[in-house]
Amino acid sequence: MNFKYLINRVIFLILALLIFTGLIIFFNIIVEDAQILILISILSVLLYLFLLIVFYFWILIPYRETRKILNLFINGYTTQGVFDIKHNISPEIENAIEKLKENFYTHDLINATRKQAQLLALQNQINPHFLYNTLEGIRSEALIAKLNTVADMTEALGNFFRYTISNTEQLVSLEDELINVENYYLIQQYRFGERISLKLVYESDDREKLLKYQLPKLTLQPIVENAIQHGIERKIGKGTIIIKIEATKKRLIITIRDDGLGIPKEQLNNLNKKLNTGTLEYINQEEGSGGIAILNVNNRIKLLFGESYGIDIFSTEGAGTDVEITLPLTSEQTK
Repeated sequence: MNFKYLINRVIFLILALLIFTGLIIFFNIIVEDAQILILISILSVLLYLFLLIVFYFWILIPYRETRKILNLFINGYTTQGVFDIKHNISPEIENAIEKLKENFYTHDLINATRKQAQLLALQNQINPHFLYNTLEGIRSEALIAKLNTVADMTEALGNFFRYTISNTEQLVSLEDELINVENYYLIQQYRFGERISLKLVYESDDREKLLKYQLPKLTLQPIVENAIQHGIERKIGKGTIIIKIEATKKRLIITIRDDGLGIPKEQLNNLNKKLNTGTLEYINQEEGSGGIAILNVNNRIKLLFGESYGIDIFSTEGAGTDVEITLPLTSEQTK
């Protein structure tokens, strides 16, 4: 019997009381010695007092504490306090409180994500056309001066900003996401040169079908950026990022693999724990902290598609990291 529930404690105490009372009646019937009967009576009183004390401290006080917290919650004086109840009355009430906690967390997560989106919108209130025209002007001047490298880099930057700022769709095609990643990679390549390389691997004969599947906008680029910044940039020598795309009967699986420094085991365990349980901690962290982009992408996927989808990370320190993104098979027709 699990004694953490008050109802189980009450049942146990009632059974103990019935057994004890039955034993007293039994001994009173079979014992004829008066002195022994007096001794049994004294022991009976002491044991009844003991059971009364047990009832007071083990059942009555926890019940009053639980009732007080629930009344405060019902009357609107507390919300988080109900999650700190030490003594649940029954397993059903404990499960109901856990479900309520999940609902509160999802509500907070949605609000936090909405606030982030609003902040991002404010930050992006620069006139996009002014930005594009400026970049196009720089590109034109570079072409006139025969600075083809500068022209190509400016064009890639313009395309990257156009996708990031102007495309307001919540879901985009995998093809669009990959084009954005390639523009981002081209920009980074001017910085790193031959130190980094990007490869796309399609684990399917029907490549065109794969490219039409939908996913949340800016799912891949932040993870590629994370791989470069925390994996390859600090590595001595060349580094490679491989994006492998495959589909099962019900899921789209995208693995972003790098051969960078990898993640220490303890840090990897903590990161995967946050990915599996969901967390809002990254919102208050500094932008340069590792893992923020991955946590952000993971939360957006779970909010859109449910807890069975998201990100898992596999890494070996000194060998590299695999970031596996699991999504439902969503096409433009089934959105």
